[in-house]
Amino acid sequence: MSGVWVVILIILFSSIPVFAVYIWFRLAKYGFSLARFLLALLAGAAAFFPALLLQELITYPSSAGGRETLFFQVFVRVAFTEEISRLLVLIPFFIISSRLRPEEKNQPLTFNTIKNGAAVGLIAGFGFAILESAVYGASDTGVLLIRAVTAAPLHGACGSRIGAAAVLFRSNPGQALLRIITATAIHGIYNFMAAMPGIPSLAAVLIAVSALATAIITIHGMAYENASEQISGLKK
Repeated sequence: MSGVWVVILIILFSSIPVFAVYIWFRLAKYGFSLARFLLALLAGAAAFFPALLLQELITYPSSAGGRETLFFQVFVRVAFTEEISRLLVLIPFFIISSRLRPEEKNQPLTFNTIKNGAAVGLIAGFGFAILESAVYGASDTGVLLIRAVTAAPLHGACGSRIGAAAVLFRSNPGQALLRIITATAIHGIYNFMAAMPGIPSLAAVLIAVSALATAIITIHGMAYENASEQISGLKK
């Protein structure tokens, strides 16, 4: 199979969660227009490029030991740079979005606001995963299978946490930092398990899928909290 078809297959496979989440958002009436959904997807893909730049700039002394080098590689050079790049793209995304949508400007922080941030981050994570999987899969088909199964769930899960951090950044920096650390830790643990030859690939799959499941449950739970707030307000 030629490299072009490999890339096409990776993109198609990585896009399955995107379609599933879009259908979920529409059925749940989360208020995501197709244009906003696609812009979030593109924002996530755009985060791939500053991540590459940061990874080129950040180096580790070659004289360091094997364990220290591996830890730096998986947790700092890959996980941290990719999550920070996502944050750097999503913060201006929300600022521009609030200016284009007057009803969001100066809106008080609620469950609905955080839910929307997490939902946008989830979509952005999928956008990042599609581009990253296409680039890495085309250059190294040996990582094709594991990336096809885990890249979208992993980046979607981490992206949802970074999306929530982006909307919390100004009003509650402590909570924002906690979500950034959590996303980086999940990403780093996944990288470590995927990189270690003695650890079964299934472990990385479980990390990615379970992290995505908790992100989805959190977004869904926030929707119920917001509905409860609205009902309480109507009763008052």
